Amino acid sequence: MLQIAVCDDEKSMGEYLKALIKKRLGDEKDYKVRVFSSGAELLEGSREFDIFFLDINLKDMSGIDMAKSIRQKSEAVIIFVTALKEYVFDAFDVHAFQYLLKPIDEEKFFQVLDTAIAQCHPAKGNEPLVIRVKGVYRNVPRESILYAENEARKVVLHLNGEQISYYAKMGELEGVLGDQFFRCHRGYLVNLGAVRGYDTGSIQLKNGETILMAKQKYSAFVTAYMEFLRRK
Repeated sequence: MLQIAVCDDEKSMGEYLKALIKKRLGDEKDYKVRVFSSGAELLEGSREFDIFFLDINLKDMSGIDMAKSIRQKSEAVIIFVTALKEYVFDAFDVHAFQYLLKPIDEEKFFQVLDTAIAQCHPAKGNEPLVIRVKGVYRNVPRESILYAENEARKVVLHLNGEQISYYAKMGELEGVLGDQFFRCHRGYLVNLGAVRGYDTGSIQLKNGETILMAKQKYSAFVTAYMEFLRRK
């Protein structure tokens, strides 16, 4: 069973995050969410959890210090949910998975939750992508996908030497493919393993193609790409 911890000293925020998790995961039986209002309370049982959603500005201790304590015992996924922008680089020191700012963007929260769960189940991330193309099901190895492109009601998978177009929603595909892929633009989802270089407006791929990157996505992309390189 997947164990998820939420720690925020504002009770309403802790319950809100719990509600978002339940909204995303529905009535599945294989997960449990616990809400804590202090770092000390959470750390008593930190070994039990697979995913932590931590505030940074807690009354009894810093969320960064709490994450350091967790890291002494666990390689669990740590996600900071905070109103404080200035600790983003400190988050690297504790190998945080993501850094979400309040007020919460629910779509972004759901995307991060999906990829965090995939991180907890790495074997699932190695399974091929199963898609339906013109009535026929195809198995597409995830590592063969250079990027996905949004095209009206369809998604186009760009592979080396082939393009596959099928009916799908980009947001759903993003959740399925996991954290090796990054939504760099509304119209593009890129395989981080296919990246050769980047700047504030574009990403250069190893096959010579270039795709757009939204300027507002640049900082999050750099964070995700650095984390991807660290995991390799």
